[in-house]
Amino acid sequence: MTKAPLFQPLDFDRLSPTEQIRRSDEFLGRMLKRRSVRHFSSQPVPFELIANAIRAAGSAPSGANQQPWTFVVIGDPDLKRQIRRAAEAEEKESYERRMSQEWLEALAPLGTDWRKPHIEDAPYVIVVFRQAYGIGQDEAGKKKRVMHYYSEESVGIAVGFLLAALHIAGLATLTHTPSPMKFLARILDRPANERPYVLIPVGYPAAEARVPAISKKSLDEIMLTR
Repeated sequence: MTKAPLFQPLDFDRLSPTEQIRRSDEFLGRMLKRRSVRHFSSQPVPFELIANAIRAAGSAPSGANQQPWTFVVIGDPDLKRQIRRAAEAEEKESYERRMSQEWLEALAPLGTDWRKPHIEDAPYVIVVFRQAYGIGQDEAGKKKRVMHYYSEESVGIAVGFLLAALHIAGLATLTHTPSPMKFLARILDRPANERPYVLIPVGYPAAEARVPAISKKSLDEIMLTR
């Protein structure tokens, strides 16, 4: 029998139009400065910044509020080295054999290759896992699979929250998706229901950090009004 839903009053601050625009402009200005960084300083980062960002990510909406995500924070140098070696092995294979010429040409302006020193250089690496299904118990107390709805979309939204929160906290990030990523589940000893989704080095940019001179599409190119 389905339980009746419980409801509570909405905690919502109704802002004046002036304050709404001020906050909107401020957030936009900060987010327009966000860039993917591949050169990190080894300078330590307050762990509270990481924890707060993950709490923000965990507040993201999800299908049926199932929150199908796990965030693994790695600061151990040996573990980061293992992940880097495994990632570089997969990336080297991809760059040399798996990727089409068209794909390589698309990546060329970014100056990327199979070498991933940022995994070790950044003080933290966050690996986000998608819970493809949940683990529950039946009436007899035995484990059973619990269907997760829209898990891909839900985790994607949470990662967006995470990247924004880290950037607003004054940290640099990189989204890295080595393919295939099964080695992350093995190295981090994750259960069978979890799938690696993205690897995110986090820290301060190195003093000599440089980024590709690229631009984003204009508002007219990405927004339609009807």
